[in-house]
Amino acid sequence: MSMKMEFNNQEYYFLPHVKINALLDYLHHQGFSCIGPQIKQDAIVYEELHDSEQLPWGLRDYQMPGQYRLEENNVKRAFSWANGPQAIKPQLFKPKESLWRVARDSHGKLTFKNVTHEMKPIALFGVRSCDVAGMLIQDKAFLTEPFVDKHYQARRENVFVIAVNCGYSSNNCFCVSTNTGPQVKAGYDIALTEIDDGFVVTVGSAAGEALINKISLKHATDEMQQAMQREINNAATMQSKAMPFDNTRVVRDLLMNNLDHPQWDDVAARCLSCGNCTSVCPTCFCSSETETPALDRIESEHSREWDSCFTEGHSYIHGKVIRDDTKSRYKQWLTHKLATWWDQFDTSGCVGCGRCVTWCPVGIDITAEVAAIAKPAVDDSASE
Repeated sequence: MSMKMEFNNQEYYFLPHVKINALLDYLHHQGFSCIGPQIKQDAIVYEELHDSEQLPWGLRDYQMPGQYRLEENNVKRAFSWANGPQAIKPQLFKPKESLWRVARDSHGKLTFKNVTHEMKPIALFGVRSCDVAGMLIQDKAFLTEPFVDKHYQARRENVFVIAVNCGYSSNNCFCVSTNTGPQVKAGYDIALTEIDDGFVVTVGSAAGEALINKISLKHATDEMQQAMQREINNAATMQSKAMPFDNTRVVRDLLMNNLDHPQWDDVAARCLSCGNCTSVCPTCFCSSETETPALDRIESEHSREWDSCFTEGHSYIHGKVIRDDTKSRYKQWLTHKLATWWDQFDTSGCVGCGRCVTWCPVGIDITAEVAAIAKPAVDDSASE
């Protein structure tokens, strides 16, 4: 599957729209629970997928800073949209889960037991390139020795990834500048690019090749392959936002050398510290751990749930909140995401999906904030 060694297969196949259910049926028969995009409460989210009719056919998303809505599209396609509020992160890093329990016996002795969860294999259908990139970044956070998260690892090892290359970008997408899209490059079992009447398919793993062989796909014609490339190019050229310096280590140095920049005060005056940006981000991995004692005081459950560096309790240490204002919290989020992640994981923590821009209630744009901090550096370099 996706965690196995690199698989090289340069052949192209064609999956007609009418054969999507054959693909889903094969995965179901292999024991996978299929998770795919569908409409819920006027947004595109990932939930259990049984039939291709559940896909968001003929819809397109309109996104601007702080704005999101779905619109009818004249093209009968399942993936003519960019993304929704929910990445695939909740499938691997659960929003809340029990880690262990402790019980006191009649003699007062405490017994600790790990909580094991049923890790049913899942097939993630329709994963965008930015979200695959986000998954690979979270792999570094959760699977790097010696601090391997066993819960994440168990789910990750049982995932089959069906990626979809983008043919359309929203106004908030900037994955080209983060080098994470619109075409998926790694971390998938098969990748689809939607054209008229179906998808051009490429294979990324032995498991993906087995699926292609099982549902008997024909090879894609040269015309289909050209149409595929036009779709990907279209998504790339649509993007008007960009991360300065292509989201490299230059951004890291820029931010860390400008921790007193007046832009931090400017953005703090607008930020609500609501944590929406961290909730929708495909890579944020902060969590808090809590104890829930039973009413009889005999048992207690230790659980983990998502947290945000924008919450007051996130920086609470020994009776003191370290980051006690919005300015310090936003600075922590942005510098960790774009700067110190390089020190921890040798990568940026941003994949250019634009969700933090779309789902910010006041429309704060991460690319604009970085550009504002970068402006003196850009001006200085231009004058040399």
